[in-house]
Amino acid sequence: MLTHRSLVTSVAQQVDGENPNLYFSKDDVVLCVLPLFHIYSLNSVLLAGLRAGCAIVIMRKFEIGALVELVRAHGVTVAPFVPPIVVEIAKSPRVGAHDLASIRMVMSGAAPMGKDLQDAFMAKIPNAVLGQGYGMTEAGPVLAMCLAFAKEPFEVKSGSCGTVVRNAELKIIDPDTSALLGRNQPGEICIRGEQIMKGYLNDPESTNNTIDKDGWLHTGDIGYVDDDDEIFIVDRLKEIIKYKGFQVPPAELEALLITHPEIKDAAVVSMKDDLAGEIPVAFIVRTEGSEVTEDEIKQFVAKEVVFYKKVHKVFFTESIPKNPSGKILRKDLRARLAAGAH
Repeated sequence: MLTHRSLVTSVAQQVDGENPNLYFSKDDVVLCVLPLFHIYSLNSVLLAGLRAGCAIVIMRKFEIGALVELVRAHGVTVAPFVPPIVVEIAKSPRVGAHDLASIRMVMSGAAPMGKDLQDAFMAKIPNAVLGQGYGMTEAGPVLAMCLAFAKEPFEVKSGSCGTVVRNAELKIIDPDTSALLGRNQPGEICIRGEQIMKGYLNDPESTNNTIDKDGWLHTGDIGYVDDDDEIFIVDRLKEIIKYKGFQVPPAELEALLITHPEIKDAAVVSMKDDLAGEIPVAFIVRTEGSEVTEDEIKQFVAKEVVFYKKVHKVFFTESIPKNPSGKILRKDLRARLAAGAH
């Protein structure tokens, strides 16, 4: 349940402030390619855009050729994307820097984006700044934003999703003991402020499990805050793979896999194993014409990671299941493994 107050607070956290030249302005043209029923598009594109008074170009369905045409025709200056769109642009030979030259700012959210992908993508849009956002519907939705949307403008590190939004509090706790953790220590991210939800509709038990008695919303996300107040997301708490007691974040392996030139898309999930408890396995979508093998992919990963993060099995597939906002539906892939249908 998101109240009027929570929505207004969240929009104000994003587009109001002391540095208006870096936020949405009435002179901006914002591309809306994401579904408006999702909180990212509803809040950070439509409502934030309306508050700033900018133009919004609505694209009914993502197609890379049509996207380039719209950017050129309307002089799009702000592009809110999700990582699957970023991957397609970064890897597409049909898109050059001149095609997206009008874009001054790219927002990315809904799923983590690693440094290698971020760097490859920015080579296609050299005139733009990129800000990863971090949020969830329950949190109103934005917890942190980078660069152009940070409470103060500054250069951010690749892979960072910026600093906590203004007029909100954030802390990192040990997911097992709830003890407060210091900087650079990964733990569960908790957020408090007027922008968070009132609760889950007709579900007081889930509400109490998510928002504690002190008003802290427990996100279920694992991350850390570095010495510069920048937030880095490691993974979802419930999606962490436990290999012989070691924690393996699927998003880290996915970010590595999609840097391979013959991999179009990738997803990593846990698979039950009698000896290790769980092992990381990868679902891979090859690029067109590729004949890359399972052993080649496993060796590619093994050269880059510590022993317990190695991929143990590779399954080739036509597509990776995702929700409309671009998040990988890992539960669907785990169900395929359980059913023996890879």
